[in-house]
Amino acid sequence: MKKVAISAAVAALFGVAASSAFAQSSVTLYGLVDNAIRYQTNAAPGGGDQVSMTSGPETHSRWGLRGSEDLGNGLSAIFRLENGFEAFDGQLHQANTLFSRQAFVGLSSDKWGALTFGKQYAPAYDTLGDIFDPLTVGNYWQNSWMYNGIGSYLEVNNSVKYKGTFDNLAIDALYGFGNQPGAVGLGATYAVELTYSYGPAMLNAGFQQVSVPTSATGSSVGNNIGSAINGGKTNFFHISGAYQVNHDVRLLAGWLHGQDQTGLTDYNMQQNGAPQLHGYSPDRIDDTYYVGANWQASAPLLFTFAYYYGKTRNALLLDGHLGRGVNQSASILAEYSFSKHTEVYAITDWSRGTGAFAADYPGGVDAANVPTNSIGRTNQLGVAVGLRKMF
Repeated sequence: MKKVAISAAVAALFGVAASSAFAQSSVTLYGLVDNAIRYQTNAAPGGGDQVSMTSGPETHSRWGLRGSEDLGNGLSAIFRLENGFEAFDGQLHQANTLFSRQAFVGLSSDKWGALTFGKQYAPAYDTLGDIFDPLTVGNYWQNSWMYNGIGSYLEVNNSVKYKGTFDNLAIDALYGFGNQPGAVGLGATYAVELTYSYGPAMLNAGFQQVSVPTSATGSSVGNNIGSAINGGKTNFFHISGAYQVNHDVRLLAGWLHGQDQTGLTDYNMQQNGAPQLHGYSPDRIDDTYYVGANWQASAPLLFTFAYYYGKTRNALLLDGHLGRGVNQSASILAEYSFSKHTEVYAITDWSRGTGAFAADYPGGVDAANVPTNSIGRTNQLGVAVGLRKMF
């Protein structure tokens, strides 16, 4: 009887402990499904227009799990797993990778911030995507081309990340391990973002460097696209600002500076159907300036305006030489919310490239309407409407 009584007491104690632990833990399923129908001019060699179903201008479809466990004294264990997919065909956004956006575990303190480990967004993606870029590192080439040089590096494998806020200063820093035998820095990523808030104004500065091996497999880059030079550097620096004029209007502006020694930016800038390039630039420099605004016209209706102006030098031209180029784009986005979780939207955008940027647009065709390795029409106009459901 005594053994039975003791066993029952121990079982009850563990039951209370388990119940308490469960009460202090949480796991949330979240995500969004986003689809749009888009019309675009000069979308193919020879200037052919296109009507297609695609993702929206700001967001790819995704789902994820996030959770936390209260460990006491303001300390929590946290995790996040986030999958990216295309709603228009159901495929993974990144082939053969279930959690292509984020997969990390870590600790979070109410006082000292969070330290996390795994596949994570680069700090620049956090700040520009969430706060400072009018179109939140957009999906369409016409409003995301300025990120193409570092697009492969905005989700970082093998990374340790720290985020903390102290009074008016927010710190977001990351190191991605290169995982290359015999070369600690090869394939590694270094990044930091500092954001200062003062009343209605916010000012941000950030830097990121990636050392890209000839084979990037297993590195912080996490794909098979390697540098033309083993350990070639891609550097990215930016200064951004935001100002809340009143409850309904916010102004945004920034400058992004990129330097690429890998030879990849010349190719990453190109759209589908662009002319074939030959060679690579060993030191391409890009500077992009942008201005934008958000206007909450009414409780359900939000307008976003954005204009981007980019200059490049030492970029690969179609004839194999290096030269300069200019690209511009402008967008107007309207979003109408039926509820907190459901909205429809419409966007119109325009872009035009000259010089080195001319080779980034779909190329030309010959008399038989066969694509040729030549410059085509270097301006585009797009219109899209879509529906976004969040959960």
